[in-house]
Amino acid sequence: MATIRTFQPNDMFSVIKIASETLTEQYTPSLFNYFYETFPDLFLVAEHYKKIIGFILAVRVTPQIARILMISVIPEYQQLKIGTELINQLVQILKEKQITQISLEVRTDNEKAISFYKKHYFEICDTFEKFYQNGEDAFMMKRLLQPD
Repeated sequence: MATIRTFQPNDMFSVIKIASETLTEQYTPSLFNYFYETFPDLFLVAEHYKKIIGFILAVRVTPQIARILMISVIPEYQQLKIGTELINQLVQILKEKQITQISLEVRTDNEKAISFYKKHYFEICDTFEKFYQNGEDAFMMKRLLQPD
């Protein structure tokens, strides 16, 4: 259904629009640009008929650990496995880089996202109080990666 590919600079407007419409936090264009320049192979987009419909952005924290900073799919394409395709493609890239663990943060009340991550082998391992800009708490979730 969707094509997963690495982010390109001309995807910036679409990605910022998706993030601002679907994510609670607000991010500046310079932040996206920084992550693209620093970790270009860990910034993926989902495209359907030349339209960006979702993205995932991760960073390498240590030589063995990566962290997903953002993942989002526009509402009309949710429930169509686009998020799964994004996570699976990212996992393949991380395994090729010998990364053995992925972490992420998720709002403690975001049951839909927590369920999605659990389906993709993430487990809750910690809680961060007042993690988000609005003071909400977050769970840290981790997934261990096994080599293929």
